[in-house]
Amino acid sequence: MWMEIIKNFISIALELTFLFVGISFIVNLLQGLIPHDKIKRLLERNNPLSGAMVALVFAFITPFCSCSTIPVVVNLLNSKVRFGIVMIFLFASPLLDPAIITIMTALLGVKVAAIYTLVTAVLSVIIGFALEKMGFEKQVKQVVMTGYKESANSRGFNAALKETIIMMKTVYPYLLVGAAIGSVIHDLVPTEWITTYLGGDQWWMVPVAAIIGIPLYIRLSTMIPISQILIAKGMALGPVMTLMISSAGASLPELALLHSIFRKKLVVAFVISVFMMSTLSGWLFYII
Repeated sequence: MWMEIIKNFISIALELTFLFVGISFIVNLLQGLIPHDKIKRLLERNNPLSGAMVALVFAFITPFCSCSTIPVVVNLLNSKVRFGIVMIFLFASPLLDPAIITIMTALLGVKVAAIYTLVTAVLSVIIGFALEKMGFEKQVKQVVMTGYKESANSRGFNAALKETIIMMKTVYPYLLVGAAIGSVIHDLVPTEWITTYLGGDQWWMVPVAAIIGIPLYIRLSTMIPISQILIAKGMALGPVMTLMISSAGASLPELALLHSIFRKKLVVAFVISVFMMSTLSGWLFYII
């Protein structure tokens, strides 16, 4: 049994490595063509629709984990970027990772990846502007960012290769952890158990998955291979996607960091927003 687990781990890890390295390199190469300072100037404009689109593009080309977004959020707020636009970036950046979406496409299918991208982008925009409309901008503390430096654009082959190596050091280990957990689930967890307890279409499984995911600090790169195995064994797609979104969108370390720049009401609103986003996404996957 352990030999089978090792074989599955090697197989999954090799597939993920090929996809991750290839796509990360291409994305880093393309990022050199996109001037970040121009994007920041566009974010500072007041047109809500164009600002939302730019925020989504910025989130897409700067894929951070939930904690890594905080310095960027503070910098944008200090630059007087519209509050709703900053919130869109805060929600979207951990979820719209081009490398992970590509891996999701390869492992879970084009339809799943397309729906995931569309739903998370639309809900990020809706929730971001809703928080602004409800006056939560007043719940932002005055924070001065020290020691933060915006990274320069990557230029050329060598710079893209350097950035890819950096990503390999920071993100790739999470992919391997996910591959290892997925291999164990594949060979040790009975399919009958998953289909019996997690394979139904009960509506309450989605909010439960959201509640479980929010406190966890799990990167999407870890969840993708785990999700593939769970779905293959019969777990319903809705709770799987909910768990992915809630665990990537919020975590206890991130909430601790957010508390340093947001007052309690906005932190609570953020948690509720991530819960709503992940829950609605899960239910939409049931319907679609």
